[in-house]
Amino acid sequence: MQDFDWDDAYANGAHIADAAAYPGRWEKAAAAFRAGQDPALQDLAYGPGARNRFDLFLPDAPPAGLAVFVHGGYWMKFAPSFWSHLAAGPLRAGWAVAMPGYTLAPEARIARIGAEIAAAIGAAAARVPGPIRLTGHSAGGHLAARMACAGSPLAPDLQARLARVVSISGLHDLGPLARTAMNAGLHLDAAEIAAESPALLAPLPGVPATAWVGGDERPEFLRQARLLAEAWPDCTLHVAPGRHHFDVIDGLADPASPLCRALLDG
Repeated sequence: MQDFDWDDAYANGAHIADAAAYPGRWEKAAAAFRAGQDPALQDLAYGPGARNRFDLFLPDAPPAGLAVFVHGGYWMKFAPSFWSHLAAGPLRAGWAVAMPGYTLAPEARIARIGAEIAAAIGAAAARVPGPIRLTGHSAGGHLAARMACAGSPLAPDLQARLARVVSISGLHDLGPLARTAMNAGLHLDAAEIAAESPALLAPLPGVPATAWVGGDERPEFLRQARLLAEAWPDCTLHVAPGRHHFDVIDGLADPASPLCRALLDG
């Protein structure tokens, strides 16, 4: 029997038409969006690292609260500057939006990256009162969910402000990633898998969650979404029909989309 190909199981671009064009489209749309926002609230520092920066976008009226989007890229690539346009939905719905960067692997391991995201949320939340709603895509979905479970790196006062988490195509059990070639950079071991996998940890009480995934994604991402929904009692699974790993996030740019409403309603 042939061994299961874990690298192919997590290879998204190889199974998406015109995959190579997506990063350029994201970057162009993000730059156009930032050009219309306050430059004084972009590239703010939250820590000493070169990538310890975040962008903050504020609505015209006092915000309903703070929405945070954490980018993906298998913890190893991309930056907030690729995703700014996804703030449009929550922003038009009256929410402030923070988009943090973080030190990438292999310079940082996943536990350290989670601690940096918690620090970024703290820095943004110090500027924006009210409830906090977290979302993220792929590795960013993992990081968003990690904030809302046992051993959260978030300070207790920030945990108390958490109102909802939406993990989009999130990686909730890190065990399979240790079987891929990516682990040469991630350095996952048994201890970190156990300590940093949201599906293996108890959720914080009173924080509803959604595991959102595209219906046309790789089977492993559908399985990872189901894992969180099955492990957390207050987590809903939503499979978005016809969406793949690169376009499943598009709804965040539209305040009326089901994805944006899943993040902001309730």
